[in-house]
Amino acid sequence: QVQLVESGGGLVQAGGSLRLSCAASGSISSINDMIWYRQTPGKQRELVAGVTRGGSTNYADSAKGRFTISRDNAKNTVSLQMNSLKPEDTGVYLCRVFWGPFNTWGQGTQVTVSS
Repeated sequence: QVQLVESGGGLVQAGGSLRLSCAASGSISSINDMIWYRQTPGKQRELVAGVTRGGSTNYADSAKGRFTISRDNAKNTVSLQMNSLKPEDTGVYLCRVFWGPFNTWGQGTQVTVSS
């Protein structure tokens, strides 16, 4: 069984920064894509940033230039550095990882950006 544990969320003022981390544990031989999503009330869960095992990245337009996703394959971790945060970045951030034909989600970490 694979488990994901996210950390790093919190309350920050607009313009501030947060760094989210997600650690995968369990029976994973090789993680492929690692992705961060954001969930806000009344809206669909949206992809924020993703990174492949080889290091290729993609970002939502709202995240480009402000967020940076990175991963450590040896530790099975993925991080999301979020700078210049805006109130609209508020939400629950969830990590999702893929391996073979499988994927799993973390429980999420709350990010609140005050104006």
